[in-house]
Parts: sequence; C-alpha cells; structure tokens
Amino acid sequence: MRRISIVLFFILAAAAAYGWFALRQPPKPMEISEPVRIHQGIVIGGIDRDNPDIRLFNGIPYASAKRWSPPGPPAQWGATSRDTREFGPECIQPRTRYGSFVNQIIDGLGLSFIERLGARIAISAQETPPESEDCLVLNVRTGNLKGTEKQPVRVWLHGGAHQYGAGSQSIYPSHALADEGVVLVTINYRLGAFGYLAHPALTADAGTSGNYGLLDQVSALNWVRENIAVFGGDPNNVTVFGESAGAQSVTELMASPLSEGLFNKVILQSGASTYNALHLKRSVIPGVKSAEEAGTEFLSSLVPPTARAAELRSIPAAAIIAQAEARPDLSPYFLPVVDGKVLPRPIGAAFRDGEVPRVPMIAGFNADEGTLFYDAIYSPTVLKPQMTGTLEEREAALASVFGQNPAKALQALYGMNTLESWDKGATDMLGDDMFGVHMRFAGRRNAEDGAPTYLYHFTRVPPSPRQTIGAFHAAEISFVFNSHLPGLKVTDADMALTEAMMTYWTNFARTGDPNGTGVPEWPAYSLDRDVWLDLNHSIRVIEGLRARRLDILEETLLQRIEKMAGPPPMPDLPEPVAPDELAAVEAEADPAPVIRREPAGTRPPAAAPRKEALPEAVLRPLNPPVEVPAEDDANAAVPAPVPTPAPEPQPLPEAAPASEPLSDGQ
Repeated sequence: MRRISIVLFFILAAAAAYGWFALRQPPKPMEISEPVRIHQGIVIGGIDRDNPDIRLFNGIPYASAKRWSPPGPPAQWGATSRDTREFGPECIQPRTRYGSFVNQIIDGLGLSFIERLGARIAISAQETPPESEDCLVLNVRTGNLKGTEKQPVRVWLHGGAHQYGAGSQSIYPSHALADEGVVLVTINYRLGAFGYLAHPALTADAGTSGNYGLLDQVSALNWVRENIAVFGGDPNNVTVFGESAGAQSVTELMASPLSEGLFNKVILQSGASTYNALHLKRSVIPGVKSAEEAGTEFLSSLVPPTARAAELRSIPAAAIIAQAEARPDLSPYFLPVVDGKVLPRPIGAAFRDGEVPRVPMIAGFNADEGTLFYDAIYSPTVLKPQMTGTLEEREAALASVFGQNPAKALQALYGMNTLESWDKGATDMLGDDMFGVHMRFAGRRNAEDGAPTYLYHFTRVPPSPRQTIGAFHAAEISFVFNSHLPGLKVTDADMALTEAMMTYWTNFARTGDPNGTGVPEWPAYSLDRDVWLDLNHSIRVIEGLRARRLDILEETLLQRIEKMAGPPPMPDLPEPVAPDELAAVEAEADPAPVIRREPAGTRPPAAAPRKEALPEAVLRPLNPPVEVPAEDDANAAVPAPVPTPAPEPQPLPEAAPASEPLSDGQ
C-alpha cells in the first residue's frame, strides 16, 4: 500500500510539473488584423483565435500618466503602424492581497484536492504581468469593423477595492460579448496610492489632489467618444459597467460633472460609493481622517513634512509599494474624495438629492456577498469592525451603530440571538451592509428620478456540496462575460443562466431595456413595485427582497449621508401672496366645489389598496409566478420595541485601523 502511495505521489508530481511547464509557454501569436486609423495613428490588432470574425486591439494608450498629476494626452505615432496584439502594462500595485482573495475562492468552491492543486498550479504558472506607472491603456473587442450599422459600446471598469486589478485580466476580455453584437472596451486606471493619494503639497501644486484614478476613467470615456466609431461602435450609445470597485467607479463618474455626456446607461454589479466619507481637507465623520491627513501620514516616513510636490513625485515606486504593504490601515483612504472640483459633493448625497444623470440602470448584488469578507472584518457592519466578546458586548456594539431598537430588530432578522448563531447571521448582514443596501439605494433613487431601473439578485451557488461561500462576491462576472475558468465545473444549467444574463445585459446596452425574446420578463423597479429578478437556474421575479433588513440599514446610511453633507435641500416653495391680492384672485376665480364630509364613524371603511399582480416569468428556464420572500421580511419575529425614549442620533464609529473600508467592497 505504501509503495502504491509513493508511486501515485510521483505520478501527481510529474503531472503537476508538466502542467506548470505547459502553462508557462507563451501562446502562439494571433494573426494580424486589418489596420485601423485612430486619432493617434494606425493600429493593427489581432484575429481572435476562437472566432475569426472578432478583432482584438490591446494596449492602446488613451492617456499618459505622470505621478500624482491628472492624465495627459496619449502617445502619438502618426503614420507608423502600432502593433496592438499584446496587452499593455498593468498599473503598478501591491500583489499580495489579490492572491489571498483568489485563494479564498479556491478554498471555498468545494473542489477536490486534485482540482485545487490544478487551480493553484495554473495560477502559479502565470508570470507577474509587466507593470508601470504609465499604464493608461485600453483594449477593444469588436466584430463590426466593416459593419454599416454601429453597435452599442460597453466600457468595463474592473474591481479590486481601487487598489489592484487590470482590464486585461483573463476573465474580462472575452470575445463572447462581441459575438453578441457589442463593442467591448476594458481599461486600466491608476490604483491605490498612485491613483488616489492626496497631500497638501500636491494640492498646492495643482489646486487639488487625489482622484487621479477617477480622472483616468473620464479620459478613457473621452477616448471612446472620439475613437470608437472606427471600431464599429456607436459613440452615442455607451454603457459603463463594472463590478465591486468598478461599480463604485460608475457611481463616482455619475457624481462627477466631468463625465457629463460621456455615457448613456450604467450597470452596477455589487458596488456603489454611496457611503464614502472622504473629503480632501476636512474630516466629516469622527475618527475618519481627511484625505490630505491620511496622505501626509502615509508619506511621513518617506519624505520630510516640508517636502514639495516634486520631491513627492521622485520617491521610488518600490518604496511606495512597500509602504502600502506596511500600512494597510491607510489603504481605505486611497479612494475618490470630495474636493469641490472632480467630486463637488459626497456620492451618497448626490444620489439622495437627484444630482446624478438620469440614465437607464441595472443594479444588483449577490446572495452571499459577506462570505469572502467576514473573516477579515469579523463584524456584521463595516462601520464597526471586529465586533467580538460576549453576546451582551456585541449587542451593545451593534446598538452603538444602529440604535437600540433597530439593533434588536437586526439581531432577530439575521438570527444573531446567540453566540452560536452570531457568525452566520453576521456574515449575511455584512453582505447586505457592504453591498445590498447601497444597490437598492442607488437603484431606488434612480427610479425615483424617473429613469428606467432594473434590480437583480444573483443566487447561483457552486455545484459542489462541499462549497462554503455560496453566491459569493464576484461570482456573477463569469456569467456576464461567458468566461468560466477552465477546470471548474460548469453545468448545462449554468450555461443556460450565462446565456440569459448575457442576453439581458446586451439587450440593455442596445436599448436601455433588458427584456427581449427568449428570456423571462424583468419588470422595472419603482417606488411602488419593489421587484427584483432572481438570477439562478430558475429565473424568477421576487418582490420585497430583504425589505425590512435593507430598510433599517438604509436609515443608518441616510444618517451617515446627512452627517457628511447636511440634510437634503428643501423644495422650492411659492412666494407668499399678500392677503388683499389673494382676495382679489379668489373673487375672480370660479367658486370651489363644496366637499361634504360625513361625520366620523359614519363612513364605510376604506378598502385596502389592492396589491398589483406582477407578470409571470416566461419560458427559460421556468416560469414561476411572482413570489414574496418569506424568509425574513414578512414573517420574522422581531422583538417588541424597548419602551425607552427615542435615542439621540448615534455618532458614527471611528474608522477601523486595518480592514474597515471607507467605501464598499473590493
């Protein structure tokens, strides 16, 4: 038996070595495509290996990057042809955090030992991609170079907590969307300290600082408007979409006047920056530094306090990366900031007050968003990480954030009434706290402003019975792009869901409405119809998704927004009219009809408002009727309110050192 085990070990080791060696071999170069002239010169792309009708143009510079400066004009090469078959460099970034995130997913999918080994071999075989500070490049996928009718354009903003990632990562540049009649653009933008650090010396030099990554995204959208037509794309039909920090970036673009007119529709997948509390020069939340204070602290060991902008820009890039690894507590400050110019107001306040574009929107989140974050945050809310101790101590900590009665209700709704059940309920609540409440808030405000809005809930879980992460954060991406990773089990039902989601997203990019032939109807969201599309192997419409939970979380979100930006503006009221003028007007008007009121108790009781029936889903895969979730919102037992006076507004907690993000998610 021992001899067989030894032989098996060597067979596995040999297979692993061969697989690692094979994966390290560079792919065969793509065939050269026909040349295309853009404003900067001529580009020559490649012919897709899987579909010869698709053309790929990679690594096209859309702007130039000088450290801690707004993006500059892109490189020009005139009559010289530029080969764009290879991806350009990724933006310089720390690499350790992304690797740990991927490992969590591999461990949670319920894979066998051999499958986990194969996945890790495939990852380790990938060489670290080239990276640079001058990394502002984009990639185009098109099947419409010679088309007479322009196709809708979709611009993808990658996730990664604004700290890591690239538009060239293998899960994004899929030819499947081009197959569906879309011109796809994926971009790089500056990240972490290189993309979002603010500092008084930089502000003195340019009038503001930070927001460089957001300005990169604006520049990319300007490039698309000027150039995408030659790739067969319609510059007047641009959908910006992203996941996690990419979806947050979409809301940041919506709140910035600099992006006005650069896109027509938006898709938010698990991300909205509606509780980002960062201001350039002042702290608006107790315990949250200003962006300049955080930047000064970050660079304090690298330059003297009196250093000027030129000295900051001369710090070796490796030293900045090392400092980012050494001070992860400051990474939550490397996010877009309110500076009065790029971002005039907090994103949450801009949505609350209707100061964002009214554009068609798809927004949603996944059922188990918290599973990949709970071990690090160890709390049901990012507003107070590391909620530990006895049950009574945890209850007190929860009440310090939400107030006593709301905290009791949340405990009951999420099943956190004992220490044994706390972690499971807290994991579920954390997902809603980081993502769910913000997706509904952004969608609801968009619908309130009169824009077509469609909300979804992705609930598909990995097929293995050993999986532990559920419908985890970012799980929907491979269904949106049809980019399922090789080696992972994908069922026929998964492929049917993939086709349905690609159809919805493509229909929406084309017309602003995801509905069309071959997919179940997706009703629009409204204040009167809290309807969501449950995306799973059986697509169905649901109503009132986690409504009571999200209502309580939204109350705290609104308090936070008011603390950051003040109350919403009062509506304009008509000017008062003098009594004599009012009498003259009334004398000229027709007499008002007399409304006779019946004495109290004599009128018949008003009929309860009839609940509008929603349409049934049609065809694929099933057509169940509209359902109202009973798992918590309608029937959960909530403790009676504690008979105490209404609590004073709760002060928002101090920023946590290492793991609390100041904006949601990854």
